[in-house]
Amino acid sequence: MACIEARGLRKAFGKTIALDGIDLRVEEGRILGLIGPNGAGKTTALNAILGLTPYQGELRVLGRDPWNERELLMRDVCFIADVAVLPRWMRVSQALEFLAGVHPRFDRAKAEGFLEKTTIKHTHKVRELSKGMVTQLHLALVMAIDARLLVLDEPTIGLDILYRKQFYDSLLNDYFDGTRTIVVTTHQVEEVQNVLTDLTFINRGRIVLNCSMDELEWRYTELIVRPENLDAARVLHPVNERQFFGRTILLFDHVNRQQLAALGDVRTPSISDLFVAVMSPSSSPSSSDSPRNVQGVAR
Repeated sequence: MACIEARGLRKAFGKTIALDGIDLRVEEGRILGLIGPNGAGKTTALNAILGLTPYQGELRVLGRDPWNERELLMRDVCFIADVAVLPRWMRVSQALEFLAGVHPRFDRAKAEGFLEKTTIKHTHKVRELSKGMVTQLHLALVMAIDARLLVLDEPTIGLDILYRKQFYDSLLNDYFDGTRTIVVTTHQVEEVQNVLTDLTFINRGRIVLNCSMDELEWRYTELIVRPENLDAARVLHPVNERQFFGRTILLFDHVNRQQLAALGDVRTPSISDLFVAVMSPSSSPSSSDSPRNVQGVAR
């Protein structure tokens, strides 16, 4: 069953096209990474999913129209943005009391349990907490809500590596249960490599790559080619070529890995390497199967 399904999703701000006819399907129980450069349309897409902005085209989230049924939708959706939305004057105890009073699916005992794993005290005011601690508080509050969809927009921006690791560890170990769906945008793509089940690249309002992480592993291959085999490797139509410390690295799509292994060292590309290749002007546009022209379904 689809948690999110968009067809021809479009959004314009004056003459600026933020979303240009996006088709996307995200099944329930998946963790989707929505990756793109600044201004690519990520936040606009999330705002449409959350019912925060009108749009053209078709969009259903948990079977509902986000713009016209937002109040009902928000009973099953939680959101963490890249900026703290908790009032700075509020004490932790007041935040717990507030959510317990307004959200029917908030489990205060569960939130208390999450906070016990931190150094956050009930008497602390939000303004007394570091950015990392505010994020921990926000996550503890959100994870205690029995939501079906969690949307994260650059949730760890500005945090040090320790807090970022703790964030994703908590997300996987304490929140994700295989039935909930998570959509996350981030520029720190290396840190979500082992978290995601599905991957979508967006650029200039269009989806340029959409695949599962399993598909990424069998479909794409990076070849660190031996110099004497460079011409032979290029005959196989790499979709991207780059130099790294004097060595040539080629990215292939749907090319037999054993065939490539005879020409050099092969490996599965990281998300960041694939992202650079897809967004690079030097990527080969000649093949209809190149990442630049691929659209698919997040399964």
